[in-house]
Amino acid sequence: MVEAVTATYVQEDADWAITVSGRGKELTARAPGIIAARDRADQLVEELGGEGRNTVVHLLNGSALDFTQTYMTARLTLPKQAPLEVPPPGSVPKQQTTEKAPDTAPAPAPPAAEKKPALPPSKQLPKAVEESKPAAEPAPAAEKAAEARA
Repeated sequence: MVEAVTATYVQEDADWAITVSGRGKELTARAPGIIAARDRADQLVEELGGEGRNTVVHLLNGSALDFTQTYMTARLTLPKQAPLEVPPPGSVPKQQTTEKAPDTAPAPAPPAAEKKPALPPSKQLPKAVEESKPAAEPAPAAEKAAEARA
């Protein structure tokens, strides 16, 4: 008979308290976020031991649905980033503009385009294929006409 292991999550300020119970044991831990708490719960389940795979029920507020909603929201939400600040037109100092003054020295040349790395030997074509054969010179029109009559 398979006994389910229960992982219960309780949010305490910014941290999460995790309690994993099953097989007559109860282990507790803390983690800084719901994703870290879920990872820590997996570690606690491994500490409980058992044969083969364990069936774990994750609960938040007594509900597996609440846990799943909170966990997936955290996994799928992008981290908040500071908004991009675009300076108003005309506020860029002249030193940063791309226009050249007529009396300034020329700008250094951009770095040469990087060459493509050589292909490994297994991806290279044989030399006979790589070197193109010279095109045969076309026969004069008179010779073609003679061949057609023959």
